[in-house]
Amino acid sequence: MAKITLKSVEKRFGDNTVCDGINLEVEEGQMVCLIGASGAGKSTLLRCINLLETIEDGEILLDGEDISLPGLNPQPVRRRIGMVFQSFNLFPHMTAVENVMLAPRRVYNKKRAELRSEVAELFERFGLADRMDHYPDQLSGGQQQRVAIVRALAMKPEVMLFDEITSALDPQLVGEVLDVLRLLKGSGMTMVLATHEMGFAREAADKVCFLKAGKVIEEGPPSALFDAPQHPDTQAFLARALK
Repeated sequence: MAKITLKSVEKRFGDNTVCDGINLEVEEGQMVCLIGASGAGKSTLLRCINLLETIEDGEILLDGEDISLPGLNPQPVRRRIGMVFQSFNLFPHMTAVENVMLAPRRVYNKKRAELRSEVAELFERFGLADRMDHYPDQLSGGQQQRVAIVRALAMKPEVMLFDEITSALDPQLVGEVLDVLRLLKGSGMTMVLATHEMGFAREAADKVCFLKAGKVIEEGPPSALFDAPQHPDTQAFLARALK
């Protein structure tokens, strides 16, 4: 059974259909990269999986359970599915470690000292041990994005969603964030990424899906999709993206 399954998912904003009958399977431990031009529906699709958007039709299954049912409480689902956005969304008046501990303290009622020792391991793992007590404005963009990833991981999710998490970074900082994704992949985390980093998708993804106008036009292993795309739209997009 797939970890996440999307069946004929539709999402509309007024007359604009942003997800148009999307089918997708994400296996346990897989990294799936969503590629396509801006406006293709990648970000909205991630927000639907995290229940930040309500779908009009179709099903979203987590371990075979439909999590898209109307009226379902989204909070237990969001504890299992973490999400990291383009913008870091760190509270400027809190240190990095305080930002990371906020949600688990509120949700799991853990004591500060106990939680700090737990999250310290995450800071160490992602090269931020010496930045725990720094405020966001004392951190580089790459460090802030890594703190945002640590914050999501502190909730111990089963799945991680990443929405263009390198797009707001200076080019020289992109690599350090992609290194975090490589570490997560090595640990067996199930991940779905919307990304413009074609080289990373080719190298690290287990499956790549090309989206256009809210549809999955083509999907497959990176070697197949990048080296021998079958659909003319995929060919045209990659010709532009890989220049």
